[in-house]
This record gives sequence, structure tokens and C-alpha cells, in this order.
Amino acid sequence: MKSAIELDLATPADDDDHSQGPRIAPVTVVQYADFECLHCARAHPFLKQLRDEIPGAFRLVFRHFPLLADHPRAASAARAAVAAGRQGRFWEMHDRLFEYQAYLRPDAFLLHAEDLGLDLERFNRDLADPQVTARVERDMASGRASGVRGTPTFFLNGVRYGDGWDLNLLRRAILIAAVSTSRVVSRGSPVMVGGPQRLA
Repeated sequence: MKSAIELDLATPADDDDHSQGPRIAPVTVVQYADFECLHCARAHPFLKQLRDEIPGAFRLVFRHFPLLADHPRAASAARAAVAAGRQGRFWEMHDRLFEYQAYLRPDAFLLHAEDLGLDLERFNRDLADPQVTARVERDMASGRASGVRGTPTFFLNGVRYGDGWDLNLLRRAILIAAVSTSRVVSRGSPVMVGGPQRLA
């Protein structure tokens, strides 16, 4: 178990992050992901199901980590998600990009944007905005500083989740961390004391 000063996550979640779930949730799950990554696409419906099953247990933070050498379309998909986020539809675009992963192309991004009711002229301007690229690069830099090498990579309350892509173990780790943190909070201690239990 690690203390709050020994966390693996270099950059804690903040208001600029894409996040879903209550900010006061006992567990913050930070996910570094790539829209062209097959493993990330497989994790996507599981995470949606988990949000439905235990909505109060965790806050999900999504950070972009396109693997540029292996996935040439991932960076443009990340920019499309950020551009949609500027119109309040990040998570809807996020879902579509994973659900239609075989079609990560500019024409598909525009179709998604149209279906989501976005202002298409603004969406196109935002896609070309250097600040949108900088937003993706910010996430990538925080991932590299946290030792992220592949996707998906998860951190639970700042501690790197070390059981690879075993999603059932991830569910258990979130629940254990939620129970452990709730007990700490009930004693009046800071939320970030400790981290998730490792599951063998």
C-alpha cells in the first residue's frame, strides 16, 4: 500500500480533465487510452457497464494517449473528441469513436458530429485549432511522466493498476478501493490516504 506522497500518477485529475461520475466518489479511475487500440475498445463497454452498476463508487477520468507509431489514426480521433468536448459532447463522441473504431476517418468524424447535433463549422475550426492538439499532448505528457507505455493503462486513486487487461479484477479493485477509502473517510482522514489493494 502506498501513501499519498508515493502515488504513481504524476498529474492528479483536475477540472480540465474529461471526467464522468461524482467528483466526491471514493475512487478516481484515470484511464490512458487510444481510440485505435483494440484493447481500449474492448474495455469501453465494460467501463460503461461498470458506471451503470456502481455509479457512486468511482469517477472515470479519460486521458488521451495515442500510440503514434502503431496507430496513425488515433491522434486525429483524439482531436475529434476534444473538439466535440468544446461543445459539451466529449463523452458522446468518445463512445462513437470506440463503437465505430474501424472508421476513424475525417468523414466519419463529421458524420458523428452531425448526428450529435454539433455546430459543424465550429467543429471543423476546432479540429484545426492548435490548442486542441495541445490538449491531447498535455495528456500524453502526463502519461509519459507517469510511466505509461501502452494502452489502456489505469490508475486508481493515483496508484497504477497492475493486473493488465483483466477487467473483472479491475471491477474488484475499484470496489475494494471504494470500501477502503470510505472507511478512511468515515474516520475523518483524507480521502487520498492509501490506494487500491493489489489482487493476485
